Amino acid sequence: MTKEKLALEIVERLKQEYPDVGCTLDYDQAWKLLVSVRLAAQCTDARVNVVVQDLYEKFPDVNALADAEVGEIEPIVRPCGLGRSKARDISACMKILRDQYGGKVPDDFDALLKLPGVGRKSANLVMGDVFGKPAIVTDTHCIRLVNRMGLVDGVKEPKKVEMALWELIPPEEGSDFCHRLVFHGRDICTARTKPHCERCCLNDICAKNGVEEK
Repeated sequence: MTKEKLALEIVERLKQEYPDVGCTLDYDQAWKLLVSVRLAAQCTDARVNVVVQDLYEKFPDVNALADAEVGEIEPIVRPCGLGRSKARDISACMKILRDQYGGKVPDDFDALLKLPGVGRKSANLVMGDVFGKPAIVTDTHCIRLVNRMGLVDGVKEPKKVEMALWELIPPEEGSDFCHRLVFHGRDICTARTKPHCERCCLNDICAKNGVEEK
């Protein structure tokens, strides 16, 4: 099976296994997703979803966060780790949204990349989830799983994995495909325990089980 055919088969099987997926970070406005995804670095989405409740209670909109001192943000976000740097990035990002974009999040990938604390993973997440545009979000689950499945071969660098997946995954499927990898990575193809291959819907086509490209 070629990688192209393998990718399409994986997309379809995961779609059947996880029909309703979405971002596991809670947000109801685009700027909140930017904040949450910055806080999620080296932190669980579950903890971020709790921490932002206090943050938004004190700073309910872009202007409030932009006006806040870094020292006011830091103690609230500290439970997510790297409190100082995350608070600094959030403050700087909100100031740019306020001053350059009228408080709105830009729907341009390159513009998103210029925002403090926003890398390719975050920009893709916003493009896909907020604006419904093609996106490939190469988080740790994505990188681990596509290597195990055989869609990439020993590639660990996020951008290289992203570029490889752009060639394999239909653009309209990319965002949800990556969300499905998160669910599959947490439930079945786990990182800290032995993967539950016996319960995996991809068991018979996964490279980890010795299925070779033909």
